[in-house]
Amino acid sequence: MTIIAIIPARGGSKGLPRKNIRNLADKPLIAHSILNAKEAKLIDNVYVSTDDREIAKISRDYGAEIIHRPDELAGDIASSESALIHALSEIEKNKIFPDLIVFLQCTSPIRTSADIDNAIEKLQAENADSLLSVSPSHRFLWQEVDGVAKSINYDYRHRPRRQEMIPQYVENGSIYIFKPWVLKKLNNRLGGKISLFLMSEAASWEIDSLLDFEIAESLLKKQVTTYAC
Repeated sequence: MTIIAIIPARGGSKGLPRKNIRNLADKPLIAHSILNAKEAKLIDNVYVSTDDREIAKISRDYGAEIIHRPDELAGDIASSESALIHALSEIEKNKIFPDLIVFLQCTSPIRTSADIDNAIEKLQAENADSLLSVSPSHRFLWQEVDGVAKSINYDYRHRPRRQEMIPQYVENGSIYIFKPWVLKKLNNRLGGKISLFLMSEAASWEIDSLLDFEIAESLLKKQVTTYAC
């Protein structure tokens, strides 16, 4: 079985310029995802899809193979799926036909290589076609429709205790795994039989702002300390 990891990383970022190569815990942000994938026992090849020369150089320095993404697939409105489809097409041109694709977002750096391996094993054990990582949620959600506030996942008139609620999960964006046919046929990272891989709220931290960088750095230091004990 051939399993590959693809990490999309475009150069443009309006919210936080050069986010993907900004330093986090003494490494460029993207390096964390590359190293996670390379240290995973079940992944054979690691690819970074990018339109940016600096990201390409840094990614190559950390051991990833580079797929040069066309500019039309790197704009603000381009989807991750379009980058993944292009990357898979380029990989298959080199006669590599993966059985599974692991899609990692570099804005989720707190996962570990063990998380990736365990997620792959869960998909295989459940004979699933795709998988996403999630974190538990115990929040009471509301929405406003036409000026009317409504509770979504509970009845506010009979407020339950948290332990009485049906388990709910938040898609955390850290790990997606899918068979190639899912991406090709459905133009989506998810499809067929879908499995959930549960991660802690800390491991699910996503980076979109400078404050997120500060919190992630603290979480990574705590992670290292925990593993060292």
